[in-house]
Amino acid sequence: MPKPARGKRGGRAALRGGGHAQRGKGQRRHEDPRPASALGGEVRPDSAVDTPDGSEGGDGSDSEAEENVHIDVPVAMWDFDHCDPRRCSGKKLARQGLIQDMRVGQRFRGIVVSPKGTQPVSPADRDIVAQNGLAVVECSWARLDEVPFNKIASPNERLLPYLVATNPVNYGKPWRLNCVEALAAAFYITGYDSYAERLLSGFGWGHSFYEVNQHLIDKYKTCESAEAVSAMQEEILAELERSYDESRRATGEFTTMFVQCHVCAYGL
Repeated sequence: MPKPARGKRGGRAALRGGGHAQRGKGQRRHEDPRPASALGGEVRPDSAVDTPDGSEGGDGSDSEAEENVHIDVPVAMWDFDHCDPRRCSGKKLARQGLIQDMRVGQRFRGIVVSPKGTQPVSPADRDIVAQNGLAVVECSWARLDEVPFNKIASPNERLLPYLVATNPVNYGKPWRLNCVEALAAAFYITGYDSYAERLLSGFGWGHSFYEVNQHLIDKYKTCESAEAVSAMQEEILAELERSYDESRRATGEFTTMFVQCHVCAYGL
């Protein structure tokens, strides 16, 4: 599927590269080389580097507290086998017994992270998660047209607001969250931090997701509704745009000064 055109931010989100519903159609992409990423110019930590076999990372370094956390709500996914099994975080969660694989046509009454959503997940969804759980659609952006979304029924479909991926495949790229990151993001925003940490603890790079996105997650947590989350996202994106413009101006001024100094020094 071609990349969405640049334009006014907002609208429905879409799946990116085996990731999950986030960026709205037409929303601006804050990716390299722009300094809009929450990571800036930081170097990838060792835990975010791909393992030799290309898998999603090791078993992680679970703390005893994380291992003892029991997720008391349903966690599920519709997996369309679009992704490399070695890189699929959803399949790894299934092997760990932390997620249920749903059948196409099977109804889920909890929150579903999906590109069909018309509003972002928010703290107002906490009670729905408590009663009926959380699910994601595990598929590839490039094969989105193959997914029978009309058979993936839920009364509570949601998008994710602006966040940055830290998985080995798309490290540092906004919007490109994988399955476990999408679930963790929704759990964090709805106030179930321990559930998010339990899911991420099985991945060697898992801790970096919250470290990189904490300042964004904390802002979304202050919102009382989906509308407030959308407004907060607009503020965040506007600030990123301002930072990018300032960076461009500063770079241009530096280049001009360098050329002038070069001319003076060499009498050119």
